[in-house]
Amino acid sequence: MRQLNGYAQAQAYSETDRLPIGGYVLKILDVKYQTNDWGDIILLSFDVVEGDQKDFFSNNYKAQTGEDKKWKGNYRLRVPKDDGSDQDEWTMRRFKTVIKNFEESNSGYHWNWDEQTLKGRVIGALFNNKEYEFEGRRGFFTNCHSLVSAEKVRSGKFEVPGDTLLKKGNGQGQAGPYTNPIGDGFMNIPDGVDDAGLPFN
Repeated sequence: MRQLNGYAQAQAYSETDRLPIGGYVLKILDVKYQTNDWGDIILLSFDVVEGDQKDFFSNNYKAQTGEDKKWKGNYRLRVPKDDGSDQDEWTMRRFKTVIKNFEESNSGYHWNWDEQTLKGRVIGALFNNKEYEFEGRRGFFTNCHSLVSAEKVRSGKFEVPGDTLLKKGNGQGQAGPYTNPIGDGFMNIPDGVDDAGLPFN
């Protein structure tokens, strides 16, 4: 085998490149409302603001050397369709739970139907392992499973959600309509990220 150009300079993936599963207090850095064929979401981009993993996602972003740098701290909050269906009732309850957790985590904050008011707010989050299969590879990436009150994380009174496994027999084994997992322990998020500096101010 011939010696590969760039091998000496390349950084190998390690466990330190992956956020450990657990609970973290986050700050919302950017908010985008997105309309998709399968429904609307509020894309919340965040970073860790307390504890040993503070600034994890900004440090990860700065360390990326490729031209396709990705901000990897994201959560997709599904927006209810308001169509009265059983599925939408579940989505509505989940949506309201997240908003309630924002209100509890930020003194004096009250939801006013302007998603941009979530920017700059803190929130708690629980991260688990989520299984992926992508281009013949299988593994796990660290997944922002759910948003909870910041105090729940600070108190340590939470349980890390169990691993989210792929559904068997779905053919492709993909992780869902709005994830594109890659094998470095994160989701590949292409939305609006600049090549230099940090994507949010």
